[in-house]
Amino acid sequence: MPVVPMPVNSFTWIFGVTVAFAILDAYAIGANDVANSFATSVGSRSLKLWQACSIAVFTELGGALLLGGVTTGTIKDGIIQLSKFDARQDLLMAAFMCALIGSSTWVMIATRLGWPVSTTHSIIGALIGVGISAFGPSAVNWAWDGKGVSFVVAGWFIAPALAGVLAAIIYGLTAQFVFKAKNPLRAGIFALPVYFTVTTFIVTFFVVTKNGRSPFKISSPSLGQPITVTGDVGLGMAIIAGITGAMLLFTTLFAVPFFIRKLEKEEDIKWYHLFYIFLVPTQPRNENLELELSRQFTPHLVEEGKDVVVVDESKKDGAVAVEGTTSAVVVSKIDDTDKTIASTFKGAFSGIYAAATKGLTMDIAAEQSATAKEAHHHATLYDNKVEYLFSFLQVMTASFASFSHGANDTANAIGPLAAVYDLWSTGKVAKNANVELWMFVLGGLSIDLGLVLWGWRIMVNLGNNLTYHSPSRGFAMELGAATAVITATFFALPVSTTQCIVGATIGVGLMNGSLKAVNWRMVSWTMFSWILTLPVAGVSAGILYTILTRGPSFNYPKA
Repeated sequence: MPVVPMPVNSFTWIFGVTVAFAILDAYAIGANDVANSFATSVGSRSLKLWQACSIAVFTELGGALLLGGVTTGTIKDGIIQLSKFDARQDLLMAAFMCALIGSSTWVMIATRLGWPVSTTHSIIGALIGVGISAFGPSAVNWAWDGKGVSFVVAGWFIAPALAGVLAAIIYGLTAQFVFKAKNPLRAGIFALPVYFTVTTFIVTFFVVTKNGRSPFKISSPSLGQPITVTGDVGLGMAIIAGITGAMLLFTTLFAVPFFIRKLEKEEDIKWYHLFYIFLVPTQPRNENLELELSRQFTPHLVEEGKDVVVVDESKKDGAVAVEGTTSAVVVSKIDDTDKTIASTFKGAFSGIYAAATKGLTMDIAAEQSATAKEAHHHATLYDNKVEYLFSFLQVMTASFASFSHGANDTANAIGPLAAVYDLWSTGKVAKNANVELWMFVLGGLSIDLGLVLWGWRIMVNLGNNLTYHSPSRGFAMELGAATAVITATFFALPVSTTQCIVGATIGVGLMNGSLKAVNWRMVSWTMFSWILTLPVAGVSAGILYTILTRGPSFNYPKA
């Protein structure tokens, strides 16, 4: 059936509503999907929450603008057929709007509850709902063909299992050859170039082959089909080899001597000395190095009496001080008897400010449920000096994951918006809708905002409530998840980055040698949310589509 265009600039209200919910959907993706990229880094205390958010703001938006796809599929993974809407492009416009509303609403609810869900599966569920509502079950691709619903459901089990195995292998090798070596610190320092080189190769390979402007791509059209390579392979591999080689040289020539001086000789050198370590004269010994690292990575084990917060209630304004220091942070107290308008506004502003900055100041690692604390007791702890080495690797893997997410998934978040914009501005939509620059900016900024304001809700659960986190464990989790995504891509297996990081976290937790090292209650709630995603997003989007397209209307013909 030929496509019947609708009048240009029709249904402007649908376009406006779609823009609003595209922003909400991107906000939800930032709060849920992006948060899991940095959850392990924050949970292991390699990064503070505000540092993770600051890095992600640039990596997400940078990935979207620099490497984001020029076009994006309007129907994610071929779940429903565009051809069924050829005669009624206005209904297709409504379908995309309803799908965005259903998807964004569910992800926001899940984020509020602290459930890490797949935002990709959410939009797929919403599209299934509108497809069934519009044309019945036959409009949906249910098959096991690399794109159907059965393939998506299989991803609930394949993704976490694959990532869990890979992460467990990475952590197991690290524990055996580094932490259990005769001299773990020396072994870790000299293993650092190997870790950085392998990690750089994996993440660079992923970014280069999976973004919209890649010089070449490696993929398989569906499960069981041969892997295909397209584009300028020589240029792509040259980029990967160049970046990987540069990292090998840098870590060998600069990082190794830096860490020998900082951790073995315990010189009081700063992080920025890394870039010109050969020019830095011998520094005095840092007498507090062990204590500093203990406070950073294992504060719960620091000797009792250290870092005790004391509040002096004798003063009108509470002075909060840390024992052993001479400074105090003055926290103003509002007089309960002061009921003036000014004090009311001051109190309201203070409340708004506290809520807005909670996502930057919260100590994620300290937020633990009773079941999580019990799981932590079964974790094996290693030398903090060696753990410190892996904190740098963690920051790198998390940053690359975030950059890649911005490059690949921002376009997916605004794909329905691009389709509706095409319909509104031209009267019809192409199979691949053009994504305008303003859409990338809108999506990238909304994702950043969602991470800053609400990302802490997911980080609390993924960051320390599934199992105990340390820099070495977090590095294994992140690298295992990234490797799982790449491996699955080659074989066209259905995976979700969220499900991969959860599976990797469980896999590393089990390497402690006890089932009790994993908080299975949190795992159960997480998997329950995955099962709910397709039906909840689908039913809500389908019902809304039915109400809009089949309900009473002022334009209904009079008898």
